Amino acid sequence: MTKNPPAPRTPLTLAEVEAAARAAHATQTDKAGRPYAEHLQAVAEGVRARGGDEEQVAAAWLHDAVEDDALSEHWLEEAALSRRTKDIVLAVTKRAGEAPEAYARRILDTPGALLVKEADLAHNADPARQAALDAPTRTRLTEKYAKMRALLGL
Repeated sequence: MTKNPPAPRTPLTLAEVEAAARAAHATQTDKAGRPYAEHLQAVAEGVRARGGDEEQVAAAWLHDAVEDDALSEHWLEEAALSRRTKDIVLAVTKRAGEAPEAYARRILDTPGALLVKEADLAHNADPARQAALDAPTRTRLTEKYAKMRALLGL
């Protein structure tokens, strides 16, 4: 007796991806104490404004989920998302002890990931967002974001 292959699952809609990301990050705040979902929304909107497609917008909603342990890598792999969306999320997920150069190379080598990281860096460096930080944190992050932008050729 042969087994039938599993029935294809309906891909998650962008609204479902957004809801999953908001729920996963519900208890988190950013460095300025704002709800973390505001950052996710800004990155998703930034991707869309830069001409990103739905797969990239979905990845933007999830871009920090694995890195922040809000969702597991297993959840991502099992989610009804395109392989491209999953690859983008994994590309922009920093790994412990990873050199910035290796991180940048992975982003550059993954189709669609650079646009998501560009939108992420743009929101992270937003002057209004930076103004809410103390001076040492602002300086440290400004230097970190500038280095990454240079490594990515942005």
